[in-house]
Amino acid sequence: MKKKKPTTPSQNFALEKENFKLIVIGCLIILIGYILMSGGKSPDPNVFNENEIFSFRRVTLAPIVVLAGYIFVLYAIMKKPRQKTEN
Repeated sequence: MKKKKPTTPSQNFALEKENFKLIVIGCLIILIGYILMSGGKSPDPNVFNENEIFSFRRVTLAPIVVLAGYIFVLYAIMKKPRQKTEN
């Protein structure tokens, strides 16, 4: 006799729904960082606007936000799912 296969497959995924939500949030943080980094176009190509290109937002804040986003994504991947307690 053949063994019957279970009708519902066992879902033993490495990541759970909560992990995927946190990964999406981390990706949004990274996207915000890259948006903060963009810009700085001058209307006249012969004029170099040093204050616009080397502003605090582009040089300091945006890389910190991007790095925080990558760290958050790493945390979201490494986070263990909660154990379900049975009463």
